[in-house]
Amino acid sequence: MGNSQSKRMPGERSNLALYMSLPILSWAFYDFANTIFSSNITTVFFPFYTNEVIGTNEVMQQVASTFISYANAVASFFIVLFSPLFGVWIDNTGYKKRFIVWFASCSIFFTFLMGILAEIDTNILIGGIPLTFLLVVISFVIAKFFYNSSLVFYDSMMGDLGTKKEMPLISGFGVALGYLGTIFGLLVYLLVADGGYHRAFIPTAIMFLLFSLPLFLLNKDNPIPKEQRKKIGFLDGYKEIVKTFQEMKTYKSIFIFMIAYFFLNDAIATTIAMMTVYATAIVGFTSGEFIILYLVSTVASVIGSFVFGYITKGIGARKAISIVAIIMIVALFIGVFANAKWMFWIAGSMFGISLGSMWVTSRTLIIQISPEDKRGQFFGLFALSGKVSAIVGPAVYGTITLLFAEYGALASRLAFGSLIVMTIIGLIIHLQVKTNENSL
Repeated sequence: MGNSQSKRMPGERSNLALYMSLPILSWAFYDFANTIFSSNITTVFFPFYTNEVIGTNEVMQQVASTFISYANAVASFFIVLFSPLFGVWIDNTGYKKRFIVWFASCSIFFTFLMGILAEIDTNILIGGIPLTFLLVVISFVIAKFFYNSSLVFYDSMMGDLGTKKEMPLISGFGVALGYLGTIFGLLVYLLVADGGYHRAFIPTAIMFLLFSLPLFLLNKDNPIPKEQRKKIGFLDGYKEIVKTFQEMKTYKSIFIFMIAYFFLNDAIATTIAMMTVYATAIVGFTSGEFIILYLVSTVASVIGSFVFGYITKGIGARKAISIVAIIMIVALFIGVFANAKWMFWIAGSMFGISLGSMWVTSRTLIIQISPEDKRGQFFGLFALSGKVSAIVGPAVYGTITLLFAEYGALASRLAFGSLIVMTIIGLIIHLQVKTNENSL
């Protein structure tokens, strides 16, 4: 007789039944789809393309790093501007899938446009930078904004798919399937192995669309009846945030975690954006070697997502996040001082584990400590905290590489080192979070 059967409450689903549930499977496939965008565009081929176009020497490689980090910061600035409104939309209308469809479609369109613009050959320069490159950067900023916007609604949808007890496993399943999407998406490297990295943009847009279709077609919204809805204006999201801040004593743990997550996500968002250029320009990886490193890191993320789903269920999300933060600190420390490729192989693998696990544990903690009727609002705040840090982190990184560009590789090592400080601060603040996990 299996222990899992005896521990299962009446009506509780087995793990297999949970993963094979059509709403959960189609929901998780959107993680597969959007991670293809995040991986191929944000982490790999947009940085490769940027470095290919303007990173012509050691100093210009630092300028390329600045372009990449500032583009990510601008995209995050706009999500900060709008995410409070998104939370109000969720709580007031009940619509989640509808918004995901619209935002994902816009992201897919502008990813496609990146590929078209990058193919245009023109000699027009603005400040010494090709006009077509600047248009690709603008399209990237818009595509990433809409991608990030869809995730606010996607994360909030998770709470509708199962019980609080099932959340760690559902979250872990989505993240793990997402990282399998990373592996699948990197197949486009076969098209660009000889350079011309912009050729990866259009195939990425097509894959993003195809694997989003299960959620688009199969998942259903549970809309709030129209007579129960309030009229909402653009500023209502901010009014709700002000009101929630006024109730801070009631939701103290959530606010402490939001501050902690600001610092933890600072390191995550910046490393995702800058890992490609750092590994190739500073540590000396070729593009082909980096793809293999990234695949290994992704496999580590898949394993970490699943394992930390169970760890979170066993010890609670708060303790699990502390463990993930420690793994991140060690990974970043090795990365800063890596003067040989084997050191960065270790750092990349450890960061892969911590990256996948942070998504699993943080989403679960938000659901555990937030009241159900304010979940959309708190996921909006969660996105706000994450995206403010995703402005600050890349902006600080880009500023350091710009200010110290004349020192070459040292500039990037200093910028990477700033992420260790951010992670340590985040861990210290996170340890102040109080939960009643034992009762869950």
